[in-house]
Amino acid sequence: MADKTKVARQFIEAIPHAKELGLVLTDIGDGMAHISMPYDPKLIGDPETGVIHGGAVSALMDTCCGAAVMSHPAAPGGTATIDLRIDYMRAATPGQTIITKATCHHISRSVAFVRAVAMDDDTDRPVATAAGAFTVEAGF
Repeated sequence: MADKTKVARQFIEAIPHAKELGLVLTDIGDGMAHISMPYDPKLIGDPETGVIHGGAVSALMDTCCGAAVMSHPAAPGGTATIDLRIDYMRAATPGQTIITKATCHHISRSVAFVRAVAMDDDTDRPVATAAGAFTVEAGF
C-alpha cells in the first residue's frame, strides 16, 4: 500500500493545473485524500467580493476525488473522472484556504465511487459537496 500511496502522491503533485492552483496534498491513503488550496487573488471569480471562482473549487474537488481512488487498496491503477456532481452550498470565505476531504467508498471491476466535502478555515459548514464516479484502470 505504501508504494501505491507514494505513486498517487507523485502523480497528484506533478499535475500542472494542480501546481497552478497551489494544491497541497496533506494526507492520502486507504481510499481517502485531503487536499488544500490556499487563497490566491488570481483565483478570484468575483472581484467585488474576493470570492474564489467555482471552477477552482471544482478542480480541487475533482483532483482530491481522483487521489482517493488511486490510494484505495482495491484500485489496481490510475483513474479518470466519469461523472462528478458538485453541489455548492455557499461562497468560500475570501482570504481563507479551502480544504477538501474525499473518500472512495466503493469500487467495482471498472468504476470507483467517491464522496467529498470542501470547507474553509473558519467554519464547519461546507462550501461544496461532491459525489462522483471514476474509472478503475489496470496496472500502475
